[in-house]
Amino acid sequence: MIVEGVSDRAALEALARRRGRDLAAEGVGIAVLGGAHAVARYLARLPTEALNGRLLALCDEREEPYFRQAGNGLEVFVCRPDLEAELIRAAGPENVVGVIEALGEQRSFHSFQRQPFQRGRPLEAQLHRFLGTHSGRKALYARALVDAVAEESLPTPLEQLLLAI
Repeated sequence: MIVEGVSDRAALEALARRRGRDLAAEGVGIAVLGGAHAVARYLARLPTEALNGRLLALCDEREEPYFRQAGNGLEVFVCRPDLEAELIRAAGPENVVGVIEALGEQRSFHSFQRQPFQRGRPLEAQLHRFLGTHSGRKALYARALVDAVAEESLPTPLEQLLLAI
């Protein structure tokens, strides 16, 4: 399985754990590319025997063309517009604020909301930006939000990818 970033891997691992699955024990590896531009290079370096197995990928809508052009039978699952938006939409903005509070970051978030550019912006936009303001925060919240989302509201791309494994 190929993903763009660490937060994508964190979300998939959290969902697998939530479903009682151990991807490593199932022989499923998750390769983090560090960006969509690396997908063709990554696939070109895979041994031929690896290409005989199923290759699955999770990416953001903006990066979809890079994954589609990479070919090699890659099955692509797309977050629209990205993983963070999918998770915020699935959990609901007020629940995301609750997760921020549960993780002890409410002071940081309230301080962030008082920044001139953030004032007056919709809560969803503030949350989306906040999740990407510090190294490691996207992965932290990917795990926490997957755990917080109601079963019937889990993001479709994550669900479909896990079912495809």
